[in-house]
Amino acid sequence: MPTSRSRKASAKKPAAKPALLAGGNPQIAKADGDTPVQAYIAAMPGWKRDVGRRLDALIARTVPGVRKAVKWNSPFYGVEGEGWFLSLHCFTKYVKVAFFRGTSLRPVPPGESKHQEVRYLDIHEDDQLDEEQMASWIRQAASISGWESGSGATADPRSRMRT
Repeated sequence: MPTSRSRKASAKKPAAKPALLAGGNPQIAKADGDTPVQAYIAAMPGWKRDVGRRLDALIARTVPGVRKAVKWNSPFYGVEGEGWFLSLHCFTKYVKVAFFRGTSLRPVPPGESKHQEVRYLDIHEDDQLDEEQMASWIRQAASISGWESGSGATADPRSRMRT
C-alpha cells in the first residue's frame, strides 16, 4: 500500500510526453472528443504542430459542432451520424490530410490513393496553406456521408489508402 509520501510524489510527476512513432507521428490512445485531438496536436513535432493547430481551428470554424476523435494514432474529424470525413497523420517530412471521399470534392485534392475514393493533401514545412481552398474541401467533405467505424468496417480506413 502506498504511503502518503509516495502518493504525493507520484501526484506531482508531470504526465509523460506521448511517444513519437516512425516519422514523428504521436502515439495517442484511442478516444473520442476534443481532448485527445488536442493532446495529439500538442505532441506533433516542430513545425507540424502549427500546421495541426491551423487545420484543427479551420475545421472547427468551417464545421460547427464537428465530431473529433483519435483513432489509429491519428485525429479524425466527422459529423455525428454521417461518419468521418477527414484525418491527419504525421510523416517525417509532411503532414498528410486524408479526405475519405476525396474524389467527390471539387477540385479533387491532388494526392492519389490506392483506395478508389480517398484523396490526400500533403503539407510540407515550406508550403503555403491555401486556407480558402482547404475550407472549401472541408465544407464539401463534411456534407458527404463519410466513413463510419460502426458500419461494419473495423479496420483503419486508411490501411488500404497509404501510398
